[in-house]
Amino acid sequence: MVVFSLTKPLVETKAKEKIFLKETLSLCPECLKLIPAKIYVEDGKVWISKTCLEHGEFTDLYWASYEMYKKAEKFAVTWKGVLNPNIEKEKPSCPHDCGLCSLHLSHTALANIVATNRCDLACWYCFFYAEKAGYVYEPTLEQIRLMVRTLRNEKPVPCNAIQITGGEPCLRDDLIDLIRICKEEGIDHVQLNTDGIRLALDPTLASKVREAGVNTIYLSFDGVTPKTNPKNHWEIPKILENCRKAGVGIVLVPTIIKNVNDHEVGAILNFGFQNIDIVRGVNYQPVSLVGRISKAERERFRITIPEIIMRIEEQTNGEISRDDFYPVPSVIPLTEFVEAFTGEPKYALSTHFACGMATYVFKEDGKLIPITRFVDVEGLLEYLREKAKEIRSGKNKYIVLLKTLFKLKSFVDKEKQPKGLNLPKLLFKIFVKHDYEALGEFHHKSLFIGMMHFQDLYNWDIERVKRCCIHYVVPDGRIIPFCAFNVIPQWYRDKIQKEYGIPTEEWERKTGKKLKDDLYRRVEAT
Repeated sequence: MVVFSLTKPLVETKAKEKIFLKETLSLCPECLKLIPAKIYVEDGKVWISKTCLEHGEFTDLYWASYEMYKKAEKFAVTWKGVLNPNIEKEKPSCPHDCGLCSLHLSHTALANIVATNRCDLACWYCFFYAEKAGYVYEPTLEQIRLMVRTLRNEKPVPCNAIQITGGEPCLRDDLIDLIRICKEEGIDHVQLNTDGIRLALDPTLASKVREAGVNTIYLSFDGVTPKTNPKNHWEIPKILENCRKAGVGIVLVPTIIKNVNDHEVGAILNFGFQNIDIVRGVNYQPVSLVGRISKAERERFRITIPEIIMRIEEQTNGEISRDDFYPVPSVIPLTEFVEAFTGEPKYALSTHFACGMATYVFKEDGKLIPITRFVDVEGLLEYLREKAKEIRSGKNKYIVLLKTLFKLKSFVDKEKQPKGLNLPKLLFKIFVKHDYEALGEFHHKSLFIGMMHFQDLYNWDIERVKRCCIHYVVPDGRIIPFCAFNVIPQWYRDKIQKEYGIPTEEWERKTGKKLKDDLYRRVEAT
């Protein structure tokens, strides 16, 4: 037996190398009971372990590097949540009654709207698709408008970013109308999550979605070879060509699976730089092992954020290193400063520190230059936090702003920053003029490299769910955190979509279509 202590390292003889970090709550993968879990360090890695009295012990990898975990944890925050939650409750009952509740600690930074559960592919690691479900879920345009209004009514920070997802949203005949509704209701940023097949087959579709209001194509892209990316390898050139003509940016989204495509993370990054005129970023997603899966399979496929970062380091020969990455909530001092200056709540990426990491990388003379090589990132963030405190303490905010703007350049090494980039000037435009073209200029000169690891039943941590800022909005008006919606589908995703969907046979009778005809059959793969 292993004995955990809340105040000291584990003391059992076979566990001397184990160091207890914290206690949390998790789910039993078999019965879904909410049970205590321990997060601890062993062999330089972070693990999560839990025991269900009925189904036994489950242990899984949480983060593959304790050193990176410690760095990320420094930026942990507890934010303000929402003022008008879907569900008011005094006693913790997560995750049994999700809508955004009074216990939730983040507003919606990005909302997913599932346009359809139909898909033209059938990937084995996908969360869901209609043929397997036995029903078709496609909310009406009226329902979608109401869902968007629900998001816009969120307080104190209305949602301003939506991802239209699926299934494959491009299978909807009224996709353009759906996008326009999002823009009509005041959404600033609309991204389309797609495998890109329809964007390749229809040369006009990219222009149509761009004109309707799509800002970014969130494109599935699992590798640079047919073996690692069988879903759209042959269509990628046409997808990029059509998006170039339309002037719509792309974020490449590789689902990374250990022993499947993790040897290509560097090649994927290189592909992004080769197409930097149209590719804005690469957002790696370590696979979420949904459903029941054996321990052997988890060990074979499980990969965590630190492992992807280490592979990037290895496969770029150290041009990008693990030290160049910061957790998502590290940017909170920016929010604190702007909130202090304006006196109004602002968009805040207050997710759990273990959910994601990111950096920006420039390329010059064939070399990769992460932003950390010419910007004192931590110094700048700490300075902004201090200035926010000064404003809140009553100091003249305009004097503080002027001092801050003057100080910004001291955090940038002009000799090392890429040619043609004047970062202090761009920051001035962003801070003072709210010039979003300047923000766009920054993105056009760099490649965003991020990763977001969505949970599954084996590594599920309630503290991550409570801080989730990527949500789903559903027809009944609830806003549900990603890792509740997808990880417990029988409570949320599948239950809701079945309630608002129609059986496959009925859908086929009404539409005159066959669900099997949605599946993409490549004529030639050469």
